[in-house]
Amino acid sequence: MAANETTHCKHRIRAMYPDFREKEKKIADYILEHPEEIVHSTITEVAERLQVADATVFRFCKRIGFKGYQALKIALASENVNEEMMDIHETIQEGDDERAVVEQVFRSNIRSLEETLSVLDNENFHQAVNIMLNANKVEFYGNGGSGIIAHDAHHKFMRTGLSTSSYNDSHFQVMAASQLTPEDVVVLISHSGANRDSLQALDVAQEHGATTIGITTLAKSPLSQQVDVPLYTVSKETEYRSEALASRLAQLSIIDALYVAVSIGRKELMQQSLAKMRQAISKKRL
Repeated sequence: MAANETTHCKHRIRAMYPDFREKEKKIADYILEHPEEIVHSTITEVAERLQVADATVFRFCKRIGFKGYQALKIALASENVNEEMMDIHETIQEGDDERAVVEQVFRSNIRSLEETLSVLDNENFHQAVNIMLNANKVEFYGNGGSGIIAHDAHHKFMRTGLSTSSYNDSHFQVMAASQLTPEDVVVLISHSGANRDSLQALDVAQEHGATTIGITTLAKSPLSQQVDVPLYTVSKETEYRSEALASRLAQLSIIDALYVAVSIGRKELMQQSLAKMRQAISKKRL
């Protein structure tokens, strides 16, 4: 998919970073660390600084979805300005009234969703949906705040007629993972992607042949590198909101998108499942 001026260039680079070759990582690092210099430099100047060929820089631009170096510069300049403006508007001060706090929190959440959407890999998302559609069983693992997201996912996917479950206790996770088969799928939710319990559950699941999907932060992490299909979220830490807190909405949105896509693929089976659930729930009403 071709990039445009609204594309989050730096987030796209970070999402693709693990797959870059050595020279590509060298260019990526320079762009991420010196975005202003890129905007004010020619392709030849950048190539000379990095001691690579102009063609290598050009191919990198194409690799991340731009028509060429000039298109990347335009997108990067626009992104730099937008980030500066968002930083100004998102800073919460102790003297702010409650309305100002509400507006800034909402803006931060909206930004997290927009940036997560900009780095969501369509191919990985498509692969995750197909994996879940063909699964015998889908389990959701998360610890702490991510455990709540895992439970919400289980609650949603139960309606599709799939056999699902969720675990937010590390001992239950490894016990459940030890019972998985190659026909099963585990969705691991971890903001940091470096949670020891999540990684242990991942190891056990993969030892038993289960396919693994990870929902984690954009930054390079053990979880993102080890799961079969990584899906990334983007969030920003501020003085009054931790990055992990801001990521919850993005995690929920990815779960919702997966749920809707899987529901479409299982429309008839889902209708049967919902009919049974509604009948059962109706007995609880007066």
